[in-house]
Amino acid sequence: MSDHSEENESMEPSLADQERAERYASLEAEAPTISAADYRTRSRRSLLTGAAAAAVGFAGFRWIQGRPDDNRIPDVLRQGHEANEALWRGLSRESAMAPTFDRSKSSMPRVNGRHGIREEIDLDTWELRIEGPDGKLLGTHTMDDIRALPFHEMTIEHKCVEGWSHIVTWGGARFSDFAALYADALGSLPDFVSLVTPDEDYYVGMDRASMMHPQTFLAYELQGEDLDQDHGAPLRLASPNKYGIKLIKRIGTIRFTDEQPTDYWYERGYDWYAQL
Repeated sequence: MSDHSEENESMEPSLADQERAERYASLEAEAPTISAADYRTRSRRSLLTGAAAAAVGFAGFRWIQGRPDDNRIPDVLRQGHEANEALWRGLSRESAMAPTFDRSKSSMPRVNGRHGIREEIDLDTWELRIEGPDGKLLGTHTMDDIRALPFHEMTIEHKCVEGWSHIVTWGGARFSDFAALYADALGSLPDFVSLVTPDEDYYVGMDRASMMHPQTFLAYELQGEDLDQDHGAPLRLASPNKYGIKLIKRIGTIRFTDEQPTDYWYERGYDWYAQL
C-alpha cells in the first residue's frame, strides 16, 4: 500500500513543472495570432512579392548581360567601378598614413600569384629600365643603384582582393626617392606610372599620388631578408594602400606616362584604382 502511494506521488508534477506550464500558457495566450484567412492572404501576398522581385532581378540581370563590354565586363559595372574610384579619391587624403604594426606581429606571407614570375631568372643579369612618356629610354639600373637610395622599413597589413590579409615587414627604397633621380629628365612628374615584369606577362598602372606616397616602396627585403623569387626578387612594389593585385613582383620596366596605363586585372574586369 505504501509503495503504491509513493508511486502516485512521484507521477504528480512538481511545483517547478506547474509554474513552467503556467508561464508557457500565459505566453501563449499573450502571443499575437491571426485568422486562417489572414494567414492565407499574407502567404499569397508574400509569394507574389517574391515572384515579382525575382522577375525584376532576372530582367535586370539580362539587361546587364546585354550591355556592351568595357574591358570584359558590362559597361554599367565598369561605370560602377569608376564611381567608386571617384568617391574614394574625394574622401581620401593623399598624405594619410596607413596603420603600422610592431615588427614582432609580422611573419612571412604565403606565395600568391605567379603571373610574370613563372620562371626563375638570373638575378645577376637583371636590370631595371626607365622610360619616359614618349617611350624613350631614360636610364637603366642594377640593384646596387636601388640599394644606394635611403633604406626604409615598414610593418604593414598586406591585403588581397581574395579576402585575406597578412601583417608583413617590407624593406627597401621609397619610390618618391627613386623618382627624384628623374626630376630633371621629366620636369614635372607625369600623372601615371606603368610597371611591367621583364617578360611583360604582368603589368599594373598606378596614379601619381599613390606612387609618391611615403609608404610606397620599391621593396627588396621581406622580413629582414632579401626577397626570394617566389615573392618577387629582386625588386617589387609594396604598399599598404593598394590591394595585392597592384603590388607587382619582379619589376622590369617603369614607365612614366601622361595617360592612364592599362592594367592586367583591369582588363579582366577589376577596378583600376584598387585603393584600400
